[in-house]
Amino acid sequence: MNITKKHLSLLLTSVLLSGCTLPGSHLSLSGKHIVEPNSEQSSDEDISSRVNVYQLSANTVSSFKGSPVSSRSNPNLDKQVAQYQYYIGPGDILNITIWDHPELTIPAGSYRSSSESGNWVHADGSIFYPYIGTVHVQGKTVTEIRDEIAKRLAKYIESPQVDVNVAAFRSQKAYITGEINQPGQQAISNVPLTILDAINRSGGLSADADWRNITLTRNGKEESISLYALMQRGDLTQNRLLQNGDIIHVPRNDAQKVFVMGEVNDPKLLKIDRSGMSLTEALSNVGGINQLDADATGVFVIRSIKNDPVQATSPKSDDGAGQQEQPPIANIYQLDIKDATALVIGTEFQMQPYDIVYVTAAPITRWNRVIMKLLPTITGFNNLSEGLNYYTDLK
Repeated sequence: MNITKKHLSLLLTSVLLSGCTLPGSHLSLSGKHIVEPNSEQSSDEDISSRVNVYQLSANTVSSFKGSPVSSRSNPNLDKQVAQYQYYIGPGDILNITIWDHPELTIPAGSYRSSSESGNWVHADGSIFYPYIGTVHVQGKTVTEIRDEIAKRLAKYIESPQVDVNVAAFRSQKAYITGEINQPGQQAISNVPLTILDAINRSGGLSADADWRNITLTRNGKEESISLYALMQRGDLTQNRLLQNGDIIHVPRNDAQKVFVMGEVNDPKLLKIDRSGMSLTEALSNVGGINQLDADATGVFVIRSIKNDPVQATSPKSDDGAGQQEQPPIANIYQLDIKDATALVIGTEFQMQPYDIVYVTAAPITRWNRVIMKLLPTITGFNNLSEGLNYYTDLK
């Protein structure tokens, strides 16, 4: 019987020792690279050495902001618009008028529009006109076409007065796709068409549009455009003059995700809207931290290096053996909100896509969870001991 009790004691001891491993997740700064001004980098080999930790305070939060977006003019675009000219292409329809010579002008009439009665530009880029025959018009402006027709008609008509305009613009198009209320093609005409114009003509953006990461594809090359900067902040440098074949794609905001986990009242996935989201807004959207279980000093934002607009601090490359250390994989930003006024600091810290907001549990909470795990085992051990003692007394 003594042997049995000894075995039970050893079992309980092993269970208690295994209970020292706290259940659930916890974020510890031990071993991680705490970034301080003019401090040396650590050279640990584990993953902790590849994570930088920054303290968020009233003095430091401004240094963790990305480049500010402000209202700016776009002189280059203004110059392009001022010098813009439309060049005729196949499919366009021209309306040609010879004043005082109605026999050379096809009347539109009450039942025919200008586009129906005009001169269609054929696939080879030419039109046919009486007396002068074939006229090559592709790649020319209406002014150039007018001058050429007037010059060639001068052989048959004295001082011909020629007027040329485009009755239908069909040769050049830009395409608007993605999260647009009316996606489709936009005709490029003699009126300059910009990205902002094209989106407005398409009915604007849908509710699920990603305002910050639209793409302009031109000749196989993609360029990222921020409609947030253009439409919300007035940064006109984000606007572009569209050309034939341009594709504007507005993606869904599925990538604008923020994960809020840990000791908060309603852990969930949030989406950054078009105006952005601060750390305080993220906490507010999940009902704030759990006042009973959370460690108010342990509000962390875990951010991948590739998503961080702030340049990462890399460890020193020389480890004494001439070997290159691994670059950091994440930055961690810590906010202490024991004093609730520190939430003002959180309003200045903007969230980025795929940020993880994690609120750690207070030490007493983690210890209570250990005890709760051990209670069934201890109760069972006590019941078993009482049964063995009763059996021993009977003997």
